[in-house]
Amino acid sequence: MTTTPRPLAPPVIVVGLGEIGSIFAQGFLKLGHPVVPVTRAQSLAPVLAATPHAEVLVLAVGEAALPELLRAVPPSWHDRVVLLQNELLPRDWLAAGIADPTVISIWFEKKPGKVANQLIPSPVYGAQSARVQAALGTLGLNARAVASREAMLQELVIKNVYILTTNIAGLKVGGDVATLWRDHRPLAEAVAEEVVRLQEKLVQQPLPMAPLLAGMLAGFNGDPAHGCKGRTAAARLTRALALAAEFGLKLPTLHAIAAEHA
Repeated sequence: MTTTPRPLAPPVIVVGLGEIGSIFAQGFLKLGHPVVPVTRAQSLAPVLAATPHAEVLVLAVGEAALPELLRAVPPSWHDRVVLLQNELLPRDWLAAGIADPTVISIWFEKKPGKVANQLIPSPVYGAQSARVQAALGTLGLNARAVASREAMLQELVIKNVYILTTNIAGLKVGGDVATLWRDHRPLAEAVAEEVVRLQEKLVQQPLPMAPLLAGMLAGFNGDPAHGCKGRTAAARLTRALALAAEFGLKLPTLHAIAAEHA
């Protein structure tokens, strides 16, 4: 009896083949999708033109490269876009005219030569969320669907509070997140409060502190030994203070830490 072969799954384009981009590429390959990689040296337009039937476009570049890349995505591709950067907020994709991309708040890390380390399940929202969940699931990484864009906004802010608080406080005290909360809690709370005030300006709405702190602490509990001071901590602090200056927002704790590390 002749078995009819299953049709090939539609291609997935992954822009940026760093550690996280490679995770997504591997996950989609395991699902049977051909993956078209796009490196920094390549232009996006010819790849999109050559692969019009691709159904997912993962933009896995770093935060600094994202604005220019978003502007290069044609409108016909907007509903296929998947975003995963840290410090991501709606203003980033709306500035490029993208109304409703798929967005995932990454709660795992991948370092060279090591397996991915998951802190907690990663929330995801958007048209491609089921595919993203399935791709990560092939690698033992959990993603959970979020019901609305409003709920996803809170998830993005929680991740921003986590990463900015730990990185910026880490510039002063180093160590891991468990030690930060146990031995330097007043500092962590002061930094987190100022980070939330900045996030309120960026999203143009008030943000209740309690659920954001609870979300941050869930990340702490997911990996208590997670180091605070990442390699981009100083750049994150500089960027936060530049944004605060745009809004005329005074953040004394962040300024004091910056003064110590000038």
